[in-house]
Amino acid sequence: MTPFPASAPAPSIPPALRRFGAWVLSVLVALAALLAPALWNGWPLVFFDTAGYILRVLTWELEPGRSLFYGLFLYAASLGWTSLWGPVLVQAGLTLWLVHLLLRCQDRPAGPLPTAAVTVALSLLTGISWYTAQLMPDALVPLLVLVMWLLGFRWDRLSAAERSGLAAVGLLALLSHMSSMALAIGLVAVTAAAALLVPRLAPRLTRMRPRLLPPAALVGAGLVLMPLLHLALVGKATFTPGGPVFVFGRLVQDGVAQRFLAEHCPDPAYALCNHQDRLPRDTNWFIWHPDSPFRAIGWWGGADAELSRLTAAALKAYPGWNLALAAKATGDQLLEVETGDGLDEWQEVTRWVMRQHLPWLNPGFSAARQQQEQTTQALFDALNRVHVPVAHLSMLALAALAVLGARRGRPDLAVLALFLLLALLGNAFINGALSNPHDRYQSRVVWLATLAVLVAVLPGRLPALTGADDAPAGPGHG
Repeated sequence: MTPFPASAPAPSIPPALRRFGAWVLSVLVALAALLAPALWNGWPLVFFDTAGYILRVLTWELEPGRSLFYGLFLYAASLGWTSLWGPVLVQAGLTLWLVHLLLRCQDRPAGPLPTAAVTVALSLLTGISWYTAQLMPDALVPLLVLVMWLLGFRWDRLSAAERSGLAAVGLLALLSHMSSMALAIGLVAVTAAAALLVPRLAPRLTRMRPRLLPPAALVGAGLVLMPLLHLALVGKATFTPGGPVFVFGRLVQDGVAQRFLAEHCPDPAYALCNHQDRLPRDTNWFIWHPDSPFRAIGWWGGADAELSRLTAAALKAYPGWNLALAAKATGDQLLEVETGDGLDEWQEVTRWVMRQHLPWLNPGFSAARQQQEQTTQALFDALNRVHVPVAHLSMLALAALAVLGARRGRPDLAVLALFLLLALLGNAFINGALSNPHDRYQSRVVWLATLAVLVAVLPGRLPALTGADDAPAGPGHG
């Protein structure tokens, strides 16, 4: 056997193959980080509402607050209920892709190592992975915010395929929950304001000339498609039901409904007058408890019209009080960012659905740590020693970035920070003032603030803002 000469060069790996291998390793590490809670659990995480989304496809009936379209996503991504690992894998993959796109479009390092590093850092410092690994549309809400930013402010940096992919992700998020629709409408208004102000305040920033049409068209498509698709699929041209009930629930929680009924009952126009002495001061009890007066006056569908009238009348009767309550609820929601809200509860309905409708999935589901009651409050208390202060500090940093970016010649960073800050405030108002503050409503999106901080501190060369260097980088590059 003849040995190789000592001077023979070692076989080299082609650069394209090395880059491909680096990306494969990066994606695997990042996906493992985003799915870590599910991997630890032994099965995707479920919430109390998870069963409602699954049942939409099994029964083909609309239910308040439970999107048929997210149910269809679960069905499609699980390959016809073959494995519910599919949906969380898709959610994690979409999250990773959007983080990568944001880094690239903000002229930050966006190769395999920085993309994986940012994703792992988010998974360690925030509650992001507890949503990407969960069978709930909560994971899609922050992705919608990123979609609106990229379509509205980074359109010229995207390829045609990327624009189409972003539109598909955004449409799924819009159809998956009505709060996402409300948030997106608000972000269209923010983009419209930016389209007017950025050219005047930062005329040299041609790379970030806001485009109103793409995000507005996306939201318009969602508003048109939801009732049309409901009509085609279930015979009802309507949006996902339930909005008036959740708003009235907030008035019950704050005591506004009780005061209004005390001052205006008896009144034959309000069946709730007959049950005013049984009104709780708890939204969840009012909406979901079997003994609630809500059930006595018709429950979902039957009571919507009356609760809509009561809500309008109560808001008109006490405008100042309601405004103060809404401001307080928004502030409370903005700060309520703990990870694990509701994940330690007994998932009774989901257990029943697995046994009765998806028995082939039940063994794995039942053996999971969550179903063995190991997702305890003590576990989340430990995580929140990191997640809560990071979230609060990131929101403060977001406000600081908006100011410092404008003062130090980084308007690109300032506009991004301001956009995300307004998105977080809008989310807090929609879910706090119009519904009822819960930690999961804000913790599912607050990681966007931490992402903005990471974007700000990552090294990298920003393109010049004038002259030849200011020309658009071209689709799919940068």
